[in-house]
Amino acid sequence: MKTSVSDQSFCIESEDDEEVEKLEYNRNEEDEGNEEFYASFSSQRKNSSYATQWPQSYRQSIDLYSSVPSPTIGFLGTPTLSRLGSSFLSSSLTRRFTPESLNAPVKKPLLPPSVDDEIQPHKRSTYSLATPAPSRKPSVRFDEKVQVDHGHGIPLGRQSSYGQAVVNGINVLCGVGILSTPYAAKEGGWLGLIILLTFAVLSFYTGLLLRQCLDSSPELETYPDIGQAAFGSTGRIALSIILYVELYASCVDYIILEGDNLSSLFPNAHISLGGFDLNSRRLFSLMTTLAVLPTVWLRDLSVLSYISAGGVVASFLVVFCLFWVGLVDQVGFQNKGTVLNLSTLPVAVGLYGFCYSGHAVFPNIYTSMAEPRKFSSVLLSCFGICSLLYAGTAVMGYKMFGEATESQFTLNMPKDLVASKIAVWATIVNPFTKYALTLSPVAMSLEELLPPRHLKSHVYPMLIRTALVVSTLLVGLSVPFFGLVLSLIGSLLTMLVTLILPPACYLSILRGKVGCIQATICIIIIAVGAVSSAFGTYSALTKIIQNLSS
Repeated sequence: MKTSVSDQSFCIESEDDEEVEKLEYNRNEEDEGNEEFYASFSSQRKNSSYATQWPQSYRQSIDLYSSVPSPTIGFLGTPTLSRLGSSFLSSSLTRRFTPESLNAPVKKPLLPPSVDDEIQPHKRSTYSLATPAPSRKPSVRFDEKVQVDHGHGIPLGRQSSYGQAVVNGINVLCGVGILSTPYAAKEGGWLGLIILLTFAVLSFYTGLLLRQCLDSSPELETYPDIGQAAFGSTGRIALSIILYVELYASCVDYIILEGDNLSSLFPNAHISLGGFDLNSRRLFSLMTTLAVLPTVWLRDLSVLSYISAGGVVASFLVVFCLFWVGLVDQVGFQNKGTVLNLSTLPVAVGLYGFCYSGHAVFPNIYTSMAEPRKFSSVLLSCFGICSLLYAGTAVMGYKMFGEATESQFTLNMPKDLVASKIAVWATIVNPFTKYALTLSPVAMSLEELLPPRHLKSHVYPMLIRTALVVSTLLVGLSVPFFGLVLSLIGSLLTMLVTLILPPACYLSILRGKVGCIQATICIIIIAVGAVSSAFGTYSALTKIIQNLSS
């Protein structure tokens, strides 16, 4: 017999009618309580100033940039062939940034306006997916509607599990920075690894501070929201600009990374165009830009979000290949290294700081968790795993290559070994999937600033995105120093986002409620971040200028 529960489009073919009726009754009873909850919270969020301030697209774009789709419900957000066929930028951009579309009541909040014990009752999607089919020979079909931001195929209201939250955190933390940890060990010496571990502890603590800021008000969902709550509209705009510049700079590093690694594989490649002779590095940087440009034009990036999940696998694979080359292929770990390099230590500070540049995404991960009370455990797992990877890679790479260590250890690996080729190609492929996801938040924020009369045209968004991509190429060709650019980003931007702003926002939002000990700890962290930022930025800029003038 076929029984249909229309409220949730939950169709079950079963011979057990009593169980189906009981399930329907429980779900309908739950819906009645949820409707009142969502109506009140959505109204509160819609009338909030946080929902109408620039950038309104931050939540959706960062969710797509950071999340690894869940195999359980991710398929529901996968674009159909018809959507893929019309997935390039179109006039639907006019609906993407309007307050009505961003704050409609049907988009359920990810963070309820109360403590953890009020969270569980409203998770209908999690409940429905976890409910077993009450039949001996069940045939279950889930047609439950999932709200999606059709501008980019972003599932809204999705509740991530503990495991998925950990993978999302690792996917954000463990990026291209891992390639430069041996170089950082060379620049700072063995004692410089203490800085890496110190930053790990401080960054973990400031991540917890962001959670307490979010818990202070149900209206806070993102990092810019926290900035606005702490320092007003000026704080929101300034913080958003810092976050977007950091994403843009990461795209510049992707271009440099591709040019360096591809030119190491094909060093003799070159071409002459109109009197300009392009060497292998510039040629491959240009080819990379042309390859990623169409992906940036895409409106629906959910497919790239699935592929970019391989970034976690790629990071582990590259580290494994390094270990294989050193141990199995007998390159060896014979170099002793230097205990401390004071002259280049500030460069190492910036590189180690960049390794923990995930705070822009932590609020999104927290507010999308099915069990937010486990956020501390999620952060601990993410920082623990990534720190082990960073430290292990730094030690192995520096012991293998010594003072000859390049800014990316893949450039030091013997070219004739299979493990080396796997590591290089894994490094090359990964940025192709992440580039569009990283640049899209920047592009979407700029598209919000277009005059209303231009929102119906798809030409202007395409021009904005094309200009951004071309500019990353020009900057990458002008400053083709991967390690130094990474150090500059880590010193100038990551220190602000990770060590300086979280405790500053915490002290501002919870002023009067912070104890003396915790306030002292926050001030110390701010001081450490400010000093590290000043010395690291000065050192990175000085070395970049020296390399450009030489």
